[in-house]
Amino acid sequence: MHIAIAGNIGAGKTTLTRLLSKHFKWEAHYEDVETNPYLHSFYEDMQRWSFNLQIYFLNSRFRQVVEIRKGGKSVIQDRTIYEDAYIFAPNLHEMGLMPTRDFDNYATLFELMSSFISPPDLLIYLRSTVPNLVKQIQMRGRDYENSIRLDYLRSLNERYDNWINNYKAGKLLIVDVDDLDFINNPEDLGIVIDKINAEINGLF
Repeated sequence: MHIAIAGNIGAGKTTLTRLLSKHFKWEAHYEDVETNPYLHSFYEDMQRWSFNLQIYFLNSRFRQVVEIRKGGKSVIQDRTIYEDAYIFAPNLHEMGLMPTRDFDNYATLFELMSSFISPPDLLIYLRSTVPNLVKQIQMRGRDYENSIRLDYLRSLNERYDNWINNYKAGKLLIVDVDDLDFINNPEDLGIVIDKINAEINGLF
């Protein structure tokens, strides 16, 4: 079984991935943040490094999905390959931070890759307002995220909502996270676990 968590920067994907992996005994696949060779450079100069970063993520997530499907285990994945293609890359292109020729190249490559993989059995979308995202980003204190602009987060949120509203690839669970604290409030985590159990039971 392949469960994936989607959501904007700071929505709590990694935290929830870790907690659910522990609870359900699922194997966790995390987003490559610490060893990503482009992330710091991207936030310093988005226009210069946008294509490089998106290609790196596309390659990394494609490999993840291939490994997940080969492995035959129940896996929970922190962010999906679809978010890069439907949200981050087109957002960078629209903001003038990725040239059209690079975006077209990226889109063609994604289209080819996506024909070889299947969507997750269950997609969990963590929906959050921009003020909550900003609060979470500040709390975790990653230096390279200090330069993230509000209009960038806002634009991503709009794209996420549009993608989720039209998502038909598989089962979908939307969790509003503004008033949830997975780490410090076990009841909040329990609410999410109960919702996931209900969805999983419907998969079989």
